[in-house]
Amino acid sequence: MASTLTKGEYQHRPSSAGPEKTFMGHPRGLVNLFMTEMWERYSFYGMRALLVLYLVAPASQGGLAMNAAMATAIYSLYNAMVYLLALPGGWFADRAWGARKTVAIGGTVIMIGHFLLAVPARVSFFVGLVCIAVGSGLLKANISTMVGHLYEDKDDPRRDGGFTIFYMGINLGAFIAPLTIGTIGQSVSWHLGFAMAGVGMALGLGFFALGSRHMSERSDVVPTPLSRAERTAVVRKPLTWLAVAAVAYGCVGLSGHFTLSWAMLPLTVLCIVLPSWYLLRMKRDKSLGPADRARMSAYVWFFAAAALFWGIYDQTGSTLNLFAQDSTSRTFFGMGFPASWFQACNPLYIMALAPVFAWGWVALSRRAKEPGTPAKFAVGLVLIGLSFAVMMVAQGIAVDGVKVSPMWLVMVYLIQTVGELTLSPVGLSLTTKLAPEKYSSQMMGVWFLAVTVGDSVVALLQQFGVSTDAPSWFASQGALALLGGIAIFVYRNKVKALMGGVR
Repeated sequence: MASTLTKGEYQHRPSSAGPEKTFMGHPRGLVNLFMTEMWERYSFYGMRALLVLYLVAPASQGGLAMNAAMATAIYSLYNAMVYLLALPGGWFADRAWGARKTVAIGGTVIMIGHFLLAVPARVSFFVGLVCIAVGSGLLKANISTMVGHLYEDKDDPRRDGGFTIFYMGINLGAFIAPLTIGTIGQSVSWHLGFAMAGVGMALGLGFFALGSRHMSERSDVVPTPLSRAERTAVVRKPLTWLAVAAVAYGCVGLSGHFTLSWAMLPLTVLCIVLPSWYLLRMKRDKSLGPADRARMSAYVWFFAAAALFWGIYDQTGSTLNLFAQDSTSRTFFGMGFPASWFQACNPLYIMALAPVFAWGWVALSRRAKEPGTPAKFAVGLVLIGLSFAVMMVAQGIAVDGVKVSPMWLVMVYLIQTVGELTLSPVGLSLTTKLAPEKYSSQMMGVWFLAVTVGDSVVALLQQFGVSTDAPSWFASQGALALLGGIAIFVYRNKVKALMGGVR
């Protein structure tokens, strides 16, 4: 789909995204990227709403009959791998395929993964999960880059508005998915639900292909192509490690000791160690000046806070989803609804509250009352901690078969969304500001690695048998988040000093 161009070749070629081809004042390619992202997120969040529920469902109901701990571990590790693989996804676009081709390949792999999940076979299910994680890493890292490519001038006043429209597609897809895929998956057939997710991704690829002529040719450029020697090394090293892993797991399998944990535990540890090592290596880079090294020290605080936040927040699809299934009364005005519908709360809140927060920060800034970044992170952690304090109370009520009101989860998701809006967009902006020039392109990937670390810690706890049914599960994590928020607030002046004037 995409040719390999050098920067020099691109500069001498006319752009296909001419000013006469616009959509609501924006480049026409934006509507195709919006639709691609919306349908990709539809497939992602639809499948995610069903994942844990399918894993724990009895075999008589077509599920895999796993216990809650193993199901939560698989879900958390899957999430962690999606964000970990965004780094190599960006690398493939920069060094081998270009953004457009990488997005097309990623979307195709995602679609194949969802259709594999639709096959009622255990092996097919896990292969499908791997495909979705790999494809998401390829697509997620590059489709936003393609939106940026539509605007030739970085100072184009339409640029921020274009990204706002694009990100609305994420939440629109995430909102619709549980209401449709979730309903079909839980009420009709799990595998039909997974197939609907595959159809969603296929629709996204269709819109992507239809809009190909409206994309910027910068999306075809491979910024730093691999040399022949590098290509050989890139192929040889992974194949070597793959062969080593195949031999090791073959021996374990032949000995009769292989279990799912043999595959999951090394991946979980890798998802914790690799991002931590990567961030530490950047922080200790001796080529950085004193100001950049101090800012990287400040960034460690924010990275740790984000990891703690996302580790709790991402349990919306696992522990909270199971609580919705087992311990929540799911009726609204006398009408029943499936547990997966609760997954639509967060994107609905985001669409309603994000503009309010954007306006609020600007209004406070004009009055010189906008809180600093450390304070915003502290508020985010305190709120995510309070959400689990609410869950601890709800869990305490839901004993001896008692089912709590759905308003408990509605309240929890509202608190978490407000916390997300004080931390996530702020963290994205902060990452670009604190990034040393040498690592300006890599730092955004590092920010997403905080999700990998947080989800991997949850997966690790589950693999060691920590029960999500005990009140201590919500209490301990809520208390940890509250303490983390208080610590960042208490030491905010120290962190500000390390930031070297960056707000």
